[in-house]
Amino acid sequence: MRMSLPSRSVLLAIGLGVLLLLWLLSGDRQRFSDRAPDEAERAEALLARVEVREQTAEAYVPRLKAQGELLPWREVALRARAAGQVSALRVREGSRVNRNAILIELDQEDLPARLRRSEAELASQRAELAAAERLQGRQLASENELLRLRSMLAQAEAEEAALRQQLANAQPRAPFAGVVDRLEVEEGDFLQVGETFAHLVEDQRLRASAWVSQRDMTDLAPGLTARVTLLDGSELEGEVIFVSARAQESTRSYRVEVEVPNPERRRIAGASATLDIALPERQAHSVSPALLVLDDAGRMAVRHLDDDDRVQLTRVRLLSASSREAWVDGLPERVRLITVGGGFVTEGQQVEAVSEGGAR
Repeated sequence: MRMSLPSRSVLLAIGLGVLLLLWLLSGDRQRFSDRAPDEAERAEALLARVEVREQTAEAYVPRLKAQGELLPWREVALRARAAGQVSALRVREGSRVNRNAILIELDQEDLPARLRRSEAELASQRAELAAAERLQGRQLASENELLRLRSMLAQAEAEEAALRQQLANAQPRAPFAGVVDRLEVEEGDFLQVGETFAHLVEDQRLRASAWVSQRDMTDLAPGLTARVTLLDGSELEGEVIFVSARAQESTRSYRVEVEVPNPERRRIAGASATLDIALPERQAHSVSPALLVLDDAGRMAVRHLDDDDRVQLTRVRLLSASSREAWVDGLPERVRLITVGGGFVTEGQQVEAVSEGGAR
């Protein structure tokens, strides 16, 4: 005999009622305790949970990058020290010359003959003075005569020195080894005193010059190593030799110069370059850029926990950053970084710390 549909509904309702009664009688001992929870239990129930990662500071070498240019180590405009007609060109544009190499020659006119006559007069004056000094030893020459001869000798020496200088000025020489970058005269040209006749450039070493903002000047000093990268990707190694003591008024930036050897004497003076300067090594922490926040004063900071699991907000200085990693200093040597949940806690708040692996 089949049971009717209303009978089934009644039996189902009775069964559910019995189950509900049994559940109410059994109760939830933990949820319906006969005592109030103590302060520790209430605090534990209210603690925010954050994930932390323990890490130790590492040795880090920060690098400072700046855009600049390569300049010749020395560059000078050579000017005539004597007037005269150019009688010969001893170099061409682009020629490499040694120090003291003759660059051009001016018409010497009668300078060689005048110098030979001056040399002869000088020799005669020296001989005459020597003879008078011997005579004085025998009381045969007066002191006044000796003074006169010495004066004439000094005059002869001065005249010879002046002629030798005039002869040297007629053959200007290179003050240092380098390249004749420009030659501005031709044979037959007449040079006036002070007129430029050539430009000499020293390219065996170069100066890489750049301007650095004032916020990057803390550890910058002469003696630091630097890498100079050209637009074609080639690199040169150098050393910081100069850091200006005063900022430029218009930009508040400081000039920095790096000495760069150029043994191959590549023609790169005047080219743009990137300076990459290695700053002094220091202890620093590597963190995710997502962990960097701003404190109330708008300064960069990182949240971490102290030994009592209270949130600390410590100001840091950004040393370098990429999309995946940021290096900062200012944190303790050993630190418990808040990696998850930092946005929901405040400084000084007690929290429940869970390691990144999930263990407390």
